[in-house]
Amino acid sequence: MGHVAKKLTLTLGGSALLISSFVVAAQGSVQASHPKVWKIGLEGPITGSQSDVGTGMLEGAQLAAQEINAAGGALGRQVQIVPIDDAADPTVGVAAAKAAIHAGLDGVVGPYNSGVGLQTLPLFIKDKLVPIRLTSSTSTEGYGVTLQPMNDQISPIAVQALTTWQKNTSVAIVYDNSTAYTQGADASLVAGLQTAGVTVSANIPIIPNAINDPAVIQLAVTQALASHPTGVYADLYYPEGALVADDMTKAPAGTNCLSDYASAAAGYVTGAGITAVQNCPVLGVPAPGDFADSAPFVSAFEAKFHSAPGLWSPYAFDSVNLLVQSAVKAHNFQQVPLARVLYSTKNFMGWTGSATILSPSGDRTPSTVTVDTSDASGILHVDLAWATAVGYTH
Repeated sequence: MGHVAKKLTLTLGGSALLISSFVVAAQGSVQASHPKVWKIGLEGPITGSQSDVGTGMLEGAQLAAQEINAAGGALGRQVQIVPIDDAADPTVGVAAAKAAIHAGLDGVVGPYNSGVGLQTLPLFIKDKLVPIRLTSSTSTEGYGVTLQPMNDQISPIAVQALTTWQKNTSVAIVYDNSTAYTQGADASLVAGLQTAGVTVSANIPIIPNAINDPAVIQLAVTQALASHPTGVYADLYYPEGALVADDMTKAPAGTNCLSDYASAAAGYVTGAGITAVQNCPVLGVPAPGDFADSAPFVSAFEAKFHSAPGLWSPYAFDSVNLLVQSAVKAHNFQQVPLARVLYSTKNFMGWTGSATILSPSGDRTPSTVTVDTSDASGILHVDLAWATAVGYTH
């Protein structure tokens, strides 16, 4: 709790105060001088139940580094990506972050999981870094900058999808009460639905266990359906979200289903199946090939890895490029000058489109939140029915 209070103190006064706070943090550690390469950490769930997210992030970062190095590197040095595997677990993440910091880092991209980030992001800041985070909980605002949509950008899209598109009059929510992101998403969704005049017929907290026991999910879905909602919302990460989607194929006809952004990953389709995902679309982002002018990025990725990019590969790719381009503008990776450049970013162009960084939050505008469904081959893409209903264009 202490580090959260400190972060709020540092950010309330605006970007100038945030940057000056880095001076205090910068006094805390010493990095190796004159490295032969710029070492940029990529923290994410590279192993564990969310490994497809972490692997996609790592590969996106590695592609960015390859292209930067092919163009001559940055500030006279090559860029090296250092994997930091947190397995979506705060305890594992802290140990991995400390090990990477001890070995020496010049920059860091990640993590993905907000609960992990609340523990590791302060460590990176103390080590004189400016994280390019991929967390979405608003509780991580102020800990560096992000190109990832945030909870307060995601929740309005969820409410709009549940109302304007699915036309629900009552919604039952099943949410993971063990993570910062899903707790915040639940609170935002309940408030948004109530403001829209939609009844929250049930709000069911669960604590997923290590083996993702289907019985826990089945019980929660049964309780949700017992409240007779017109729709069910799964505010869960994808191992559990996929189980909800599967269970909802057996729900009474006409009962809508929608999964939260936390489930947006290839594993959601793998775990639930194509039919279940088409019945229970997921809040997410455009597929790597859905972004405008994305063909060269996708081709480069496939040429390097001989596989399709993951949903979060473009965000890690852009994050590495934003970090390096900002360091070049700042003439170094030192925390204070780099932070000044990053927090003044306007109209950065990358795989995920245009991005401007808001100060003091460090968040991105415009956000890139969509509703996604599976195509016949099991790939998530923007749901065209949702896009038509809400007037989305990209």
